[in-house]
Amino acid sequence: MTIRTRLTLWYAVVFSLSLLVIGIVMYSELVVEMRAKTAAHHEATVDDDAGLDITQIILIYGGSAIVVGLLGGWWLTRRAFTPVTAITDAAEKIHEGNLAQKLPRSGNGDELDRLTEVFNAMTARLAGSFQRIREFTLHASHELKTPLTILHGEIETELHAENLPPAQREKLSDQLDEIHRLTKIVDGLTLLTKADAGQIELKFVLLSLDEIVRDVFADAQILAKPANVSVTLAACEKIFISGDRHRLRQLLLNLADNAVKYNQPGGTVEFSLRRDGAAAELKIANTGKIIPPEILPRVFERFYRGDAAHNSAVDGCGLGLSIAEWIVRAHHGEIRIASAENLTTVIIRLPLAPEK
Repeated sequence: MTIRTRLTLWYAVVFSLSLLVIGIVMYSELVVEMRAKTAAHHEATVDDDAGLDITQIILIYGGSAIVVGLLGGWWLTRRAFTPVTAITDAAEKIHEGNLAQKLPRSGNGDELDRLTEVFNAMTARLAGSFQRIREFTLHASHELKTPLTILHGEIETELHAENLPPAQREKLSDQLDEIHRLTKIVDGLTLLTKADAGQIELKFVLLSLDEIVRDVFADAQILAKPANVSVTLAACEKIFISGDRHRLRQLLLNLADNAVKYNQPGGTVEFSLRRDGAAAELKIANTGKIIPPEILPRVFERFYRGDAAHNSAVDGCGLGLSIAEWIVRAHHGEIRIASAENLTTVIIRLPLAPEK
C-alpha cells in the first residue's frame, strides 16, 4: 500500500469519526434535551416532528460533508504527493551511466525540495568517484602495457637461445603464458573503461550476420580440436543487421572460446542463427557444467569467477562476458544465459536492419 493511499484512508477514518461525534452531540443537544425539557414541563405531546426534522438535517448535511471531505482529502493528498511521484520516476531512470542527470526541483524550499538537492549532490559525488576510478584504470592500464611489452620481448629473446636447458625453457614458457594472460586483462580493462566513458566509437554498416557466424564457426572448430570438442552449426539463416563487424566478430569469438574452454572432454558446441520476428536470434550452446541459478545473474560482472565452471584450472581473465555484454548492448541487443541439464546456452538477440 502506498503512502498516499494510507494517508487517504487515515484521513477518511478521522474525518468520519469527527463528523459522527459532531452528529451525536448535535442530536443530543437539539433532540434529546428538547424532549427532556418538554417532559419536565408536563406537556402532553412531544414535538416528534421537530426531532425528526433535526435528525434528517444531520443525516443529509453530515453525509454531504463526509463525501465532500473525503473527496477533498483525496485531492489534497494526491496534490501533496505529486512531487514525490515525479522525484521517484526520475530517480528510477538514474544509473551509473547517467549520474550527471539531475532530479527536478520545485524551488520552493520545502522538505522535498531540500531532499532533492541532497540527492542531486549525492549523485554528483558518485559521478565524480566513478570518473576518478575510470581515469585510474585507464592510466594504470596504459602504464602496465610498457613493462609487459618489455618483459614479453626479453623472455621471447631468452627462449630463442640455443643452449637453454629444458627446465629453464619450460619455466620461461610458463612465464610468457602468464604475461599473455596479464596483457589480455589489461587490454580488456582498457576496452571496458573506454566503453564506460563513451570513448569507443563503433562503425555501424550493413552486414550479413550469417557470414560472421560461419567464419567464427570455422575458427571454433580449430579451437575445439585440441580439447576433443565437436562444433556443429544447426542453422544459419541469411540475416542482415546494422553493426560493427570487428566488434561482432570479437563477441562471437569470445563466446566460442568460452564454450570450448568450459566444456567437457568429448562435449559439443552448437551454433544456430535464426530470424525471430524483428530480431536475429543467435544461440551458442555447450555441454559444460551447469551454472547454478543463484550465480547466473552475476556471470556478466567483471572478474566474477564464483561458479564451478569458472575455476582457476581454466585459463581466462574474467572479462570476456563483460565485454560480450557491452558489445551486445552497444548494438541495441539483448544477451542472456540459460543453464540446465548439462547444457549452457548463450542467447543473443540483435535488431534486424531496416528494410529499404
